[in-house]
Amino acid sequence: MKIILLCGGSGKRLWPLSNGVRSKQFLKVLKDKRGESESMIQRIWKQLQEVGLAKDTLIVSSEHYLEQIYHQLDYDIEVLVEPEKRDTFPAIVLGTTYFVENKKIAKDELICVIPVDPYVEIEFFKQLIEMASIYKNIEPNVFLMGIKPTFPSQQYGYIIPEEYSAAVKKVKTFREKPTIELAKTYISQGGLWNSGTFMFQAKYILDFLEKQQLPSSYSAIMRKYNLLQNSSFDYVVLENENNIYCMEFDGTWEDLGTWGVLCEHFDSNVYGNASTSLSCENTHVFNELDIPIHVIGLKSSIVVASPDGILISDKKQSEQVKIIAHHNGRPMVEERRWGWYKVLDYTKINSEQEVLTKRICIYSGRNLSYQYHHHRSEVWTILKGKGLFAHNEKMRIVQAGDVLKISPGDYHAIKALEELEIIEVQQGSLLIEEDIIRIFSDWETIESNCHHINEAATHLT
Repeated sequence: MKIILLCGGSGKRLWPLSNGVRSKQFLKVLKDKRGESESMIQRIWKQLQEVGLAKDTLIVSSEHYLEQIYHQLDYDIEVLVEPEKRDTFPAIVLGTTYFVENKKIAKDELICVIPVDPYVEIEFFKQLIEMASIYKNIEPNVFLMGIKPTFPSQQYGYIIPEEYSAAVKKVKTFREKPTIELAKTYISQGGLWNSGTFMFQAKYILDFLEKQQLPSSYSAIMRKYNLLQNSSFDYVVLENENNIYCMEFDGTWEDLGTWGVLCEHFDSNVYGNASTSLSCENTHVFNELDIPIHVIGLKSSIVVASPDGILISDKKQSEQVKIIAHHNGRPMVEERRWGWYKVLDYTKINSEQEVLTKRICIYSGRNLSYQYHHHRSEVWTILKGKGLFAHNEKMRIVQAGDVLKISPGDYHAIKALEELEIIEVQQGSLLIEEDIIRIFSDWETIESNCHHINEAATHLT
């Protein structure tokens, strides 16, 4: 069995910690067995490793999340990047055809799709292995993992089985995200939530594509990805499929998609520079800012502050944030494979000049790419640490207190010999990500293209 781990989604319901490039699966708000912080993707990857499925797992994600995946997991992880960010149907098609064409799997090989964000225990994955072992005995087109509902919700699809008492159930109806009234009806009929986890044989997707007269090879889909319907797999496939079976999972399963649910997994009521009064009840504060937050008298509330904004909400109503909060403009904080940055200030001087100030951290041994810009100059002030600075094919050691000036068109990169913190001030007419023209990313290649490397730098590399 091969695994497609879907790592898309924007996590709008967890604003302001999540933004356009820092989605909920990368937020380190959970605790592992040792009490150390971990993200949703780190937790699920450890579980896949524990049951021996990680080696057969392909992560399907978008370009926006690639650096965070490598940073939080490993550079050896296999990640398939979508040509453009789309919904689950095209992502699953892309992953399936990749397995067939690039990994040469048999067309009757089972493929299991798992979303990255549910909170489950290891028994969940053991049941998936069990489902794979009994798949051939029932020969469904799709085999779903169902969850017993705890309340009528519009957030999930509903699986209505023909016979509720059977361990493996033939599905009579599947409906994606019904109204509350319909959800109540489905629950009364023994309906289950769709966990988003299911399996099928690779040939099922290939046959589906051919029937729809769509490209069915990986190379063709990469070229014509926009032809695939930009909808969920549930809408495109499951609602129109008759040969579906399901198996109920009765262990721990939670969708950590809202602050109200996520807070239940916090081991403290306060994170960061914050405090709550004795009169507060069931209230959590999560502060990423350097300024203090003091909360007095709130009950069943969540207070979250990040460089992207501040949220104060009743926990039961917190999911409404997805309606009012938008990821407009540049992200104010972002994790990269080399470290992280926070935007400290942005000023538009006039119609032709902007100034952007960032605080950048580069982890020891990591580096920024060798790059240049057309429309901006930069000034870097080293706050702490020591590094190697490559500038127009020359290299030298830099350390705390040094000020580095970079003009438009200058080739430049930096490697941290020990953890570096830098204040970067950008000034120019167009301060956008697209004005970063990357030449090399690998430090050995960067060094080989620097003709003049001072002697002290040579001894340190």
